[in-house]
This record gives sequence, structure tokens and C-alpha cells, in this order.
Amino acid sequence: MATSRDKILQRIKQALVTKVPVPFSTIATTTELFQPSIKELEIEFAEHFTALQGKFSFCASEQELAIQLIQLIAVRKWEKVFCKEPVLQQLLLSNGFSAKFTEDIASCDAAVTGCELLVARTGSMILSSASLSGRTTSVYAPVHICVAKTKQLVYSIDQALENMVSTYGDSIPSMMSLATGPSRTADIEKTLVVGVHGPKEVFCFLTDD
Repeated sequence: MATSRDKILQRIKQALVTKVPVPFSTIATTTELFQPSIKELEIEFAEHFTALQGKFSFCASEQELAIQLIQLIAVRKWEKVFCKEPVLQQLLLSNGFSAKFTEDIASCDAAVTGCELLVARTGSMILSSASLSGRTTSVYAPVHICVAKTKQLVYSIDQALENMVSTYGDSIPSMMSLATGPSRTADIEKTLVVGVHGPKEVFCFLTDD
């Protein structure tokens, strides 16, 4: 008597012998799966980012960004800040930054980086190995602070990937990651735990172009 396993294997063999035509093989579409909402991208991103426990701040200028960031560092009493991007370092130093920049990401209090793009629909940041911050900054630091401009906003992930291909062409970065809020897992008895394999807090400072 044939077992259930034998019946399944027999059906698989029959399916391999008798090819089934792919339905609608001649139809191609470029219609977006997710249609943009009527909200501005800044608002859309902020709502989704904060819903995932991210901390968002909109700054009208780079000077306002520097002041808010320096105040945050002072209030949290962070003494060692990891930042490898000269433009961001100079922006902070020229506005009274008094903490210390460190090269050791393993012992830093927080890391400040830029990003490639922001995805409004999911509240995500696109990071890549092409940046001076490298591959590990947004993973090893206990707090990740991302600085971006409104021109870096796109609606969906597929638009972000198209933008990356358009920007880099054949030299696309070897690593691209999608960071969406603090790291989290629910593997332990289905209880949500934040900060297990990445930053416990994620900030995004968005400046107007």
C-alpha cells in the first residue's frame, strides 16, 4: 500500500514530466504594488519611523541640526562619539561640540552616520559599505544617529534600489542594508526584546534642502 510520502513523490514526478504553461507570460507591468499616499514623504517617513520606536527630528537648517545633536549628546552625557565622516565632524565642531570623537566603535556611546536614502513607506534607512562609516557602524554601536536630507527621501524600497543602481551603475556597493528602527527579536518565548543584535536606540535627524 502506497504511503502518503510515495503519493507526494509520484505527483512531483508527474508534474516534472507534464509541463504547465506559465499563465500570462506575455504580460509585463510596471505598476507600483504600493501606491504613494497623499502625505508628504517627510511626514510619511516620520510616522512609520516613530511607530517602530525610532526617534525623529526635523531640522530647518544644518546649524539647527548641529545644535539639536549637541544638546542630545550633552543631555545623555555621551562622552565618546563614533563619527568617521569629516563633514559631520566639522559641522559639530564648528557649533561647539565638546565631547570626544573616538575611533573605537566597540566602546563608543553613540555613532553618527549619514545614509544613502530614506524609505518613507517603511520608515527605513538604506545604508551601504560605500560610506565612510563602513559596514559595522549601525550594528555595533549601542545608539545609532542617522543624519539625512529631504532630497534623500524616496517612497518605496524598489525606488530606493533603482536610485542606487542609477547612482553607482556597475560599481554598486558590495553591501546594502535596510535598517528599520532599533534591532529587535521575539525568538524568546515570543516576547519582543529590543537591542539584542544591534542598537537599542535609533535617531534620525532630517534636514531641509
